[in-house]
Amino acid sequence: MKILIAISSEQYSGPTLSLGMKISSALKASTTIVDVGTKISEFGLKEVSIANQVMESWGVSRPGVEVLEWVYKYLLKNNFIEARDDKDDDLSNKLIEEESNRVEVYLKGKIGNNLSLILRNGDIIGELREEVQSRNYDVTIIGGSGKRSMSHDLIQYIDSSILVVKGFDSEKKYRILLVIDDSPNMKKVLKYGVRVAQAFKIEVDFLVASKNNTLLDDNKTVMNYSNKYLRRCNVKSNVLSEIGNPEEKIIKAAGNNHIIIMGASIKSPIAKFFQSSIPLEVMKSCNCPILIVKPSN
Repeated sequence: MKILIAISSEQYSGPTLSLGMKISSALKASTTIVDVGTKISEFGLKEVSIANQVMESWGVSRPGVEVLEWVYKYLLKNNFIEARDDKDDDLSNKLIEEESNRVEVYLKGKIGNNLSLILRNGDIIGELREEVQSRNYDVTIIGGSGKRSMSHDLIQYIDSSILVVKGFDSEKKYRILLVIDDSPNMKKVLKYGVRVAQAFKIEVDFLVASKNNTLLDDNKTVMNYSNKYLRRCNVKSNVLSEIGNPEEKIIKAAGNNHIIIMGASIKSPIAKFFQSSIPLEVMKSCNCPILIVKPSN
């Protein structure tokens, strides 16, 4: 599995990095941590390159390196990576420029095989989308940004599954809230739920939230299959059935002590603009992390 963790600063991205690394470590995933900085115009690329060379000759770090330095110290302190063999503590000297707007630092992880830090420059959504599409990540982990439109747009326009880190407390004991429906993507949702539950050794609450009894009956087959699947995987589970507004029932059941895992809406971005999407509405109002699982391409 390949995981991308998107961060912005030490001030705002601590919970995102903490939960992201716990998940990637538990799943032994190949992990990339990315910070997207200010967009650089084509006219200014040459000048920026020259400026970076001058700064390096003066012993001054290039813009954005301080965020990666914070990440590196966090990874080292929490035993996710091995210390560098050389005595050069300046991370900017380790940056490999692969593209005009992308530089990378490769690190030796203690659990996963690969771990790297990346600086990109440009529009956040555009750069993350390019990173995901060009390198085929399975899950992108982002913060529950105060800017609602940011998380909203990232969920719609990034191809990978998305984990939005909202209200995460590293000291709290969480459960999985696995939202059941009859969508074609349900088996992948189950697979992700089982992997996270097994990795963290936590229990799963199944939730079937339907607007009426007819829809509830339609979902019973899926619920029975899901329950048997978890038993085969030795994951303890509890079944919850609710009738009413699905968004409200999911948010109430999740509270602040669950990690919600549910399938993405199959509606197009345009349809979602005019009609509500249950995953997007839940993400907007919930008080806990939520993983929205997208179909495989």
